[in-house]
Amino acid sequence: MSLSRRELLSGTMQLAAAAALPPSVDVSLPAIGDFAIPAGQTYLNCAFIHPMPVASAQAVNRYIETRTFSRDRWSGDELAAKVRAQFAALINASPAEISLVESTSRGENIVVNGLGLASNAGNVVTDALHFEGSLILYGELQKRGLDVRLVRPRDWRIELSDMEKVIDRKTRLVAISLVSWYNGFQHDLKRVCDLAHANGAYVYADIIQAAGNTPIDVRQSGVDFCACSTFKWLMGDFGLGFLYVREALLDKVVRRSEYGYQQAETVMHYLPSDPPSELPVTWTMNTDARAHFQVGTYGQGTLNALATSLAYLQRIGVPQIQAHRQPLLKRLHDELPRLGFSSITPPGTTSAIAAFTAREAEQHFGPRLKSANVSVTLSGDRMRVSPSFFNDVRDVDRLLNALS
Repeated sequence: MSLSRRELLSGTMQLAAAAALPPSVDVSLPAIGDFAIPAGQTYLNCAFIHPMPVASAQAVNRYIETRTFSRDRWSGDELAAKVRAQFAALINASPAEISLVESTSRGENIVVNGLGLASNAGNVVTDALHFEGSLILYGELQKRGLDVRLVRPRDWRIELSDMEKVIDRKTRLVAISLVSWYNGFQHDLKRVCDLAHANGAYVYADIIQAAGNTPIDVRQSGVDFCACSTFKWLMGDFGLGFLYVREALLDKVVRRSEYGYQQAETVMHYLPSDPPSELPVTWTMNTDARAHFQVGTYGQGTLNALATSLAYLQRIGVPQIQAHRQPLLKRLHDELPRLGFSSITPPGTTSAIAAFTAREAEQHFGPRLKSANVSVTLSGDRMRVSPSFFNDVRDVDRLLNALS
């Protein structure tokens, strides 16, 4: 997908009207007019990368222009505070509990390091539907002696009863994906947290496949930590994400493992007019999540995109996005078995991912989908379909027709 300079700067009247709506006004779905998806292209691959709304691309372009000729004062810190507050509202957190991070995996590593899990005391429980990079993380720690307990799926879901068998009083962390990248299975996060907390353990949730498409309430669920990148359903870009840490755990349970200027208020002592000190710099550490985990600079282009896309999500409403896709998912589950596909997404799943298998699906169906300009994720025998709020049943039918 490409946008001309004219498209970036002018946009559409429809998009401008939507941007002016207060949060209480519904945006009609599907919102195809808010995206620059080329004519003839059917995009059902948002679990891979979500298209950026035209308004967000415009915001990035305006930022880029300031980097080339504007003399305006840099206001990235103010914008970062705004974006952290927007994301906090999306998951019912406090802004003080949100830090910017480079990626979901970075956020999970910060939690692991802050808990001191490499000391090999206690055990970690995770499951086979957690993100592949996370399984590498815990697998490498297991090689160093950490007791890692892996729960495997039954009928493509992780049963709480199977988690109960391996979580005990020595469990320090339960690490899961709220929505599995592989097949869309969604944990009951509150029940997982209740189980873990009853044994004195903490819970980390990867929320990259849920944030922006599925309602998340960190207070209601009781989750201790969660993280996500922004290039998927939050409609940001690569290189910037969010880490949530429950405020009561800062410094008491999760400690700083890195240090930098973003974490402190500083005073210089170089010039005769500066306050006297034997040190060139003195500082006072701040106490919120940002001051624990943000070390240096962060992606300003993505930050500008997020300020727009998060406001856009607020206007639409995540529950409305979740409801919009349910008929599309139902049609997929009704029709694909007739074409020789078997679902590996558990019945009743409402997440944004529907996954199926067919023998040599990538080899047999990849050329057909490419010829029809239909985009999904194909890998070996697996096909993952992930519609968003700009899709409608006609997009699903184009996929079905290409596979027929």
